[in-house]
Amino acid sequence: MRAFGLSRRPALMLLVGLGLSGCVPGAERPELHLEVPASYRTAGKGDADAAVPALAWWRGFRSAELTALMESAQLYNLDIAVAIAQIAQADANVGISGAALLPSLSGSANAERQGAGAASGTTGAGGTFSQFSAGLTASYILDFWGKNRATLAASEESATAARYNREVVALSTMATVANTYFQVLAAQDQIKVARRNLGAAERILALIKQQFSGGTASQLDVSQQEALVATQRAAIPPLEVTVAQNTAALALLVARAPANFTVRGGSTTQIAVPRVTPGLPSELLYQRPDIRQAEAQLTSANFSVDAARAAFFPQIQLTATNGTQSAALASLFGPGAWYYTLSAGLTQPLFDGFQLESQLKLAKGQQLQFLQAYRKSVLSAFADVEKALVALQKYTLQERLQSDVVASSRKAFEVAETQLRGGTVNLITVLQAQQTLFTAENNLVTVRLNKLLAASSLFQALGGGWTPAGTLAALQ
Repeated sequence: MRAFGLSRRPALMLLVGLGLSGCVPGAERPELHLEVPASYRTAGKGDADAAVPALAWWRGFRSAELTALMESAQLYNLDIAVAIAQIAQADANVGISGAALLPSLSGSANAERQGAGAASGTTGAGGTFSQFSAGLTASYILDFWGKNRATLAASEESATAARYNREVVALSTMATVANTYFQVLAAQDQIKVARRNLGAAERILALIKQQFSGGTASQLDVSQQEALVATQRAAIPPLEVTVAQNTAALALLVARAPANFTVRGGSTTQIAVPRVTPGLPSELLYQRPDIRQAEAQLTSANFSVDAARAAFFPQIQLTATNGTQSAALASLFGPGAWYYTLSAGLTQPLFDGFQLESQLKLAKGQQLQFLQAYRKSVLSAFADVEKALVALQKYTLQERLQSDVVASSRKAFEVAETQLRGGTVNLITVLQAQQTLFTAENNLVTVRLNKLLAASSLFQALGGGWTPAGTLAALQ
């Protein structure tokens, strides 16, 4: 942060004293109280000394297709394109605000021809005459109270916030691409599970029909298994809908028409989960572009208060005019046609229906708004990391435990199917074993998806490898 240093004490009081140059003497800044923890509750040993995530953090998942999607989104995503256009607008506003600090110069040229007829009852004759003039006018408003400098500084900070916003949008887009891709993989895994279990249910149905033909199974047994087969088959179309809809969402993220876009996909088991270490909480104040954006917005609001306060003071304007004037075009630039004027004016607001006072109150209200928004962005960042850390830790543990459940359930179903063929177990036991295996495998896919989403969320919460020095320099 440019404006203040950071301490690693659990409780920290920060004075927001941003952008004091060019301000009205005595301008106050609101105090900002932030509680910065010394470490994360869920962080492991050694995580405090960890480096920030790599810039291309998604490569850690070791998926060539995911990497290609990420690179396409960076180039073609329309939300990022909108954010870049907003940077151009913010830069233009800086130019508009800076113009008030420079003199204005304008040129003029006039040619007039007037005629008058003789008045009624007089002997005088009417006539015509011409008037030619050319000149330059320069004017300059003395920024004695710093109003224009404060307005320019506010625009510059808004332009900085627009650049941080581009990084916020890019980071959010990258995380959305990853999460949507993981949703596709998980749905494909669930389709495989459903089809595998459908095949197993059809095998059991064929076996029961054989037993029914031999008189060792009832029609009820056949109907129950047919109902299970139909249930397994009906579970597949909704999963195919999930794949298709998330594929269309990915197409939008990379600015492609869904009809011309396909995702090969695969399985969540093929995705590696990189080890992510969070570092110190205070580092988030530098790593997260949304926090830097909120800081820039607060700084801009501070300058806007300065500009609104300076509007109460007199405005001093200097004007100079230099030119020539003549009744004949040929002598317009002759020695006797030259003239000049110099003037200085002072304007002091006396009564404006409390407009200036209301504008100052508005600026202070916006300053307070951005102050609280900054506090929230910092605390939200800490909360995001904590939530992602605990989710990644617990879902990793749950995946290991759920894998044991799947292994045991598969073994139980295999034994039940073998015993059913030998006629030593009833159908109810087989149905229960099959349903348990199907549920366990689906739950394992869900847990793997949750773990991947938690890893993606942690990268996003840590700023996604964004670096202020490198990324913003490329946007200047």
